[in-house]
Amino acid sequence: MNQKQILVATDFSTRSDRALRRGMLLARDIGARLSLVHVVDDDQPAQIVEAEHAAAAAVLDEHVRTLREVDGLDCDARIVEGDPFDGIARAALELAADLVVIGPHRRQVLKDVFTGTTAERTIRTSPRPVLMANGSPSGAYRNVLVAVDLSPCSADALQAVWHLGIAESATVSVVHVFDAVGTGIVLRGADSDDSLRRYVEEQATHAANELDAFLADAGFDPIGRLVRHNVSSTALVIGEAAQELSASLLVVGTRGRTGLARLMLGSVAQEVLRTASVDVLAVPPRGS
Repeated sequence: MNQKQILVATDFSTRSDRALRRGMLLARDIGARLSLVHVVDDDQPAQIVEAEHAAAAAVLDEHVRTLREVDGLDCDARIVEGDPFDGIARAALELAADLVVIGPHRRQVLKDVFTGTTAERTIRTSPRPVLMANGSPSGAYRNVLVAVDLSPCSADALQAVWHLGIAESATVSVVHVFDAVGTGIVLRGADSDDSLRRYVEEQATHAANELDAFLADAGFDPIGRLVRHNVSSTALVIGEAAQELSASLLVVGTRGRTGLARLMLGSVAQEVLRTASVDVLAVPPRGS
């Protein structure tokens, strides 16, 4: 089996320390090679670019030395110039990275803005799976939840969990959130709450059968299968399922069943990434 390649993007902030720690744990767990990447903004005077390049090189050298000598990892580092999200994407392609690890995006107290952040733009443009390290890394993932909407991209998300070796040490479950189409009509015509309940149960059974067929076609047999009725928002229901299972990693495809364009981030994936308190692995469609 070829050695996996993990790219950890770092800006030397406390947030990217989480990414570094998670990348180290993953590399040790699956025997991957680790590459640390720092992006220097080249849209500034040459003297400043040169000074930042030298300062970054010194910090990266220290990180690499520690990871090699203390943690025993196969590790290197590189500095690229450009916009952060573009530099990370280019480095991922050049390294043929199997995974890109980034820190959590900055959350504002009164208004949580995700769209337009470096994290969102990196995930939106990356041809490789991107792991946003939201949690405090303390060990290998034990419970992993994959959100499945029966689209090809959600099959790719499942495939990524096994390809990266995460499934070897974790319990993998899937959650499928369904909309009970026509509940408003049923509610108006129902003679009792039991009629509505029976209708939703029928829809849940249908959704469960669709999920079973999808997983069989995709060749996956996860430990747990959750089917949930969407009574609020899909992302919220997914988050509640993650809490129920004590999942430390949530996996989502970046494109949904609506067939959004290449550079669009699906609305469910965007909301999950914006609100999740646990690590989120965002997987783009294969070949994107």
